[in-house]
Amino acid sequence: MTQEISIRKLSGTLGAEITGVALNNLSNEAFDTICNAFADHAVLVFKNQTLTHEDQIAFARRFGDLEVHPIVNGMDEHPEMIRMLKPAGESASFGVGWHTDNSFFEKPSLGSIVYSHIVPPEGGDTLFANQYVAYERLSAGMKRLLDGLNAVHSAKYAYTSQSAEEKYAGKTAITYRRSESVYDEVTHPVVRTHPVTGKKALYVNPMFTIRFEDMSEEESKPLLNYLFEHCVRPEFGCRVNWDPNMVTMWDNRCVQHYAVDDYQAHERLLYRVTVNGDKPV
Repeated sequence: MTQEISIRKLSGTLGAEITGVALNNLSNEAFDTICNAFADHAVLVFKNQTLTHEDQIAFARRFGDLEVHPIVNGMDEHPEMIRMLKPAGESASFGVGWHTDNSFFEKPSLGSIVYSHIVPPEGGDTLFANQYVAYERLSAGMKRLLDGLNAVHSAKYAYTSQSAEEKYAGKTAITYRRSESVYDEVTHPVVRTHPVTGKKALYVNPMFTIRFEDMSEEESKPLLNYLFEHCVRPEFGCRVNWDPNMVTMWDNRCVQHYAVDDYQAHERLLYRVTVNGDKPV
């Protein structure tokens, strides 16, 4: 049976909701439509999905190999899947702060795919910001400056073992394992070219970008802080309100996101997988 697919934009600059598809029974034609929409909109929402863990993993693998996070523990039976449980009353939250998933990898994530099981009655939205538009809105002079710069990314401030243990001691929201990779530093261009669309996007984020190449952190701060603020201007983004049994996927090559922690009185349970990417150029 032919699937009648509909695409509705979430905002003027980013995101779309796709209806008329069942991600656990997806034809090649429907998958091609999703791939095209992903290139066009960068953030996709699919409501009313019924997925097992295996279904979610199978859908994600159609985009590429899946990552096993070196620091955040995956599930025992599915190490490539992160179970993001936040019980009611727990203060620790995962993903708070603007960032691009795993930009501290030598080959950062292509995209992330999250499936919601339990969501709060209000709150818990995720904010997204379009990094194509962030680059486009810069002056010609700033573009010339940034096009020649590289930046250093590291998880050493976000995921140090000590800070992670202190933050999540006695909590069940997320668990970490000790890894020396938390201190690794990798270098990526400040402006990357998307391998599918050919468009330029800013590629710095306040969680993992620590300095410019061949500069100290102190020297880098003024320009980085300007870019961190510029990258996430409200007019560059969209806001996703979660329903149960909803899939949201986003393109880490051209999008930043922020998990809003405003639902401490309520439980939330999401499952995340991430797709391997390429070295930014």
